[in-house]
Amino acid sequence: MAFELPALATGAGAAREERRFLRGPQSRFSELRFTLGIFTEFIAAFRKLHFVGPCVTVFGSARFDERHEYYQLAREVGRQLASTGFTVMTGGGPGIMEAANRGAQDVGGRSVGCNIVLPAEQQPNRYLDVLVNFRHFFVRKVMLVKYSYAFVVLPGGYGTLDEVFETATLVQTGKIEHFPIVLIGADYWSPFLNALKDRMVAHGTIDPADFDLLYVTDSPQQAVEHVRDVAMGRFHLTYGPKAKRRWLLRE
Repeated sequence: MAFELPALATGAGAAREERRFLRGPQSRFSELRFTLGIFTEFIAAFRKLHFVGPCVTVFGSARFDERHEYYQLAREVGRQLASTGFTVMTGGGPGIMEAANRGAQDVGGRSVGCNIVLPAEQQPNRYLDVLVNFRHFFVRKVMLVKYSYAFVVLPGGYGTLDEVFETATLVQTGKIEHFPIVLIGADYWSPFLNALKDRMVAHGTIDPADFDLLYVTDSPQQAVEHVRDVAMGRFHLTYGPKAKRRWLLRE
C-alpha cells in the first residue's frame, strides 16, 4: 500500500526546487511555499506511519544484489526481526533495504519503506506492505528514526555513514533515547571503528562512552538478540499508551 505525496514537484522538478532553495536567500513567497511543502510532507508521513507498530530501522547500501553475502545477511536480519515481533523499516530502495524488507515478508512480518524520490537511480523495492515516498532526505531521515526502537546497520557508503553518525549524535545528545545501534560486518566496519577509537577518542573529540554506543557483530541472531534485550527490556516497545485510531480523522 503506497501513500503518494501531495501534487507538488517530484523527481527532477523537486531536485531543481531544492537546489534553488539551498543556493541562498530566495523570495519570501518561494521560501514560504517551500516550507509549506515540507510541512505537508511531514503531516502526510505522520498519518501514514502512525500505526505501523514498533519498528527497527535497517540501514545499508542500495548497491548489493541478491547474490551478495551482505544481501543475504540483511535478509536474515529482516526475518529474525519480524519473527521477534518488530516491524522492519528501511529506506525502501534496493540492495540492503530490499533484502531486509524481503526477509520480513518471508516470515509474514510487516515491512515498511521510506523511499526518497530522485530524478534517477532509486526505485522502491517490491517487498513493502507500506510505502511512503519523500522528496527531502531530511524529512525521510526523521521518519526513519521517529518510529524505531533500534537501528541495524549493514555495509554501505556515504548515505549509510550519514545515517549512522546522525543517529549516534541524536543518542549522544539526548535527543532520542539510548536505543541500540548495531553494526553488522566486523571486517567491513573495523577501519571505521579504529578511526573512531584511535583518532576521535584519543584526541578527546568523542568520549569513550560515545564509542560504546555502537555494538558490532557478524551474527544476525546476535544483532536481533541485542535489539530484543535492550529495546524490549528497557523501553517495553512503547513511549506510552498504545495509539488509538480516530474515526474523525478517518484512521
